[in-house]
Amino acid sequence: MQQAEIPKSINNWLLMLSPYQVLVFSFLGLILVGAFLLMLPIASNDGSSLSFIDALFTATSAVCVTGLIVVDTGQYFSTFGQLVIIMLIQIGGFGVMTMTTVFALILGKRIQLRSRLIAQESLNRLTVGGVVKLIKLLVKTTLCIEFIGGVLLSFRLYPDYGLHGIYMAFWHSISAFCNAGFDIFGGTNIFKYNTDPLFCLVIAFLIILGGIGYGVTVELYQKHNWKMFSLHAKVALLTTLILLVIGTIVLFFLEYNNENTIGNWDWWHKLIGTFFLSTTSRTAGYTLMDTGALHEASLFFIIILMFLGASPGSTGGGIKTTTFAIIFATVTSIIRGNEEVTLFKRRIEHDLIVKSLAIFYIAAALVVLGTMFLCLTEDFPFIKILFEVTSALATVGLSTGITSSLTVYGKSILVLIMFIGRLGVLTFLMAIAMRNRKTAKIGYPSERIGVG
Repeated sequence: MQQAEIPKSINNWLLMLSPYQVLVFSFLGLILVGAFLLMLPIASNDGSSLSFIDALFTATSAVCVTGLIVVDTGQYFSTFGQLVIIMLIQIGGFGVMTMTTVFALILGKRIQLRSRLIAQESLNRLTVGGVVKLIKLLVKTTLCIEFIGGVLLSFRLYPDYGLHGIYMAFWHSISAFCNAGFDIFGGTNIFKYNTDPLFCLVIAFLIILGGIGYGVTVELYQKHNWKMFSLHAKVALLTTLILLVIGTIVLFFLEYNNENTIGNWDWWHKLIGTFFLSTTSRTAGYTLMDTGALHEASLFFIIILMFLGASPGSTGGGIKTTTFAIIFATVTSIIRGNEEVTLFKRRIEHDLIVKSLAIFYIAAALVVLGTMFLCLTEDFPFIKILFEVTSALATVGLSTGITSSLTVYGKSILVLIMFIGRLGVLTFLMAIAMRNRKTAKIGYPSERIGVG
């Protein structure tokens, strides 16, 4: 009798959790399972066992599709370990609840309303309607894009690595589309492709397609007319394009004469290299040059790009392109004296403006707190610590090379920051907040105060 009551009590406990809390625990469970698998001797090339903190850091970085590493993925991990990491990346990119829904559909089970609500939150959708249909389409679209990317990369990697090159091609296609930034070339071997147009452009466009969000990717697949796109798709696409162009131009001129990065390249390869760096800086974390050799001005500019991040519903982090667009439009409206905030001749609701400002404020506060903490525990220049923290929160994965040298305290705080960054700052805070919202019964009088 007592044994029969255990599943029921667990089920009742799960029902008491909010959708936000279910997302948190699902990602946390996947990270812990991944850390355990990466600690197994079979996961390493030399049969050694990875320490718990390093395994936890690597699993978190994979599930949160970040790309920060404490051991070289290509040199330390065996094929088993690499497969565990790429599976964590794929599941983390899709979202645990998305994968759960897919398996339930394969088994022919009906998707309950609660599961649909959790999937809606996981995909950052505005409504629950059509969520299951969207999941089916995004899984098919994702696998198709990753397959095409793998085939294209095979043309470049097969001549260099043989059959293993095909394995590497599909591995990196998944990692790039999921905006993870992990590579298995080992050391700086990936640098030899920094001027290869096929490799650079295929990886870059996989990153872009993964970073614009699943909803936008589906719209691109279904609709071919700009006027037919939703406001969300228009804002995400245009903001992404603007940031890519500005990022490429700024980094091109900042690094033009830097002999440690692109200074010795011809102008065409400089353009490809800075376009790739601009692309990877907001979402993925792939690097085809020594990031630590960049000028401090370039590092600071990349910090800004990382903070802005990818688009909602994608595998990328940051405050998101649409959040930045709404804040920018709000400031512009205030300066012009307009009473309404508009984008593409559509009025932006007040609650979205407040939410965008809250996301910006909380994310900035986390970067400040994380940087202050690491300044106390680590002995590195301020710009490198700020770069590392922002990269972790935005789940980018770019590093100036200090990650593996961090103390246990530094690694632990980055694990937490990566976790929050993948879930989203508001989702994480709402998961630890009270489940039931209280409606104010008293209306207080308003009064103006001076600002600015």
